[in-house]
Amino acid sequence: MPPIILFLAKHPQVAEYDLSALRFIVTGAATLDAGTQVAVSEQLGVPIRQGWGMTEVSQAAFSPLSFPPVPGSSGRALPGTRLKVVDPDTGAPRGVGEKGELCVSGPQVMVGYLDRPDETARTVRDGWVHTGDLGYVDGEENVFITGRVKELIKVKGMQVAPAEVEGRILEHPDVSDACVVGVPDERAGELPKAFVVRRTGATGLDEQAVKAHVAERLASFKVPAMVEFIDTVPKSPSGKILRRLLA
Repeated sequence: MPPIILFLAKHPQVAEYDLSALRFIVTGAATLDAGTQVAVSEQLGVPIRQGWGMTEVSQAAFSPLSFPPVPGSSGRALPGTRLKVVDPDTGAPRGVGEKGELCVSGPQVMVGYLDRPDETARTVRDGWVHTGDLGYVDGEENVFITGRVKELIKVKGMQVAPAEVEGRILEHPDVSDACVVGVPDERAGELPKAFVVRRTGATGLDEQAVKAHVAERLASFKVPAMVEFIDTVPKSPSGKILRRLLA
């Protein structure tokens, strides 16, 4: 899971171990940004492959195992699996490279939730599971997950995916972990706030350094308006960030 990948990428003790028998790593449960994926792959000398699934599609829908891993991608749709990307508000189809909600159809799609017909109707529509995950598909059918529909931060009407901002923050060598949430703002509606865990010994990392690092890589409305330093980012046993505990 991604917290272990982050450990392998950031912790100096990893270099003390003989990992020559390692052939490849598969990661899932949460999104791993392309920068961290490449860093670990180069550090360990093995490919890092991401997959994607959820309980409602019998765990798996996309897999990278049959293809060379593409940084940041969760692979391609499994055989017999159909995928479409739609506007999360209107349901209109999105084209190649356009972000939207990922919808999956195939033999592994669930019949429904037990004794929850209303929730089933919201999630499964005409045989398509609306996953709640945001992403896009490139010209070679590689799937990229960019965040969750419910986690989008609306800044003056523009959408900010927390995972994208977190990925850029994690590229800073003095950062060991990060989480971004939306906080209410009277003028903007919401603003992104970053919770950052400093790398051990990186006492010089401050709020302005984090903001400047992100500003060089993303549009201005995606730059965190606030940065708070914490000891650890709360996560579930599967490695998913528990944003509600910080929000």
